[in-house]
Amino acid sequence: MLAMDLGTSVEKVKRDIEFLEHTGVIKRIEFTETCSQGHSCDGCTGCGTGGKSCASCMPEGGFKNMGTMWEVK
Repeated sequence: MLAMDLGTSVEKVKRDIEFLEHTGVIKRIEFTETCSQGHSCDGCTGCGTGGKSCASCMPEGGFKNMGTMWEVK
């Protein structure tokens, strides 16, 4: 989808993402069914302990079909 939006090839997008990841500009986000360490929210029993994510921590429909995501460091 990104390649289509940018009007370029999938291979170029993959190369560019690999370069940005390798140089530390972006970081791949790993989605799991548990809350992230150090995160807390009201009424959540799983956050910070590696327990099951509460409804307020999960995106609608859970983490299924989220695809790969990155954050800018």
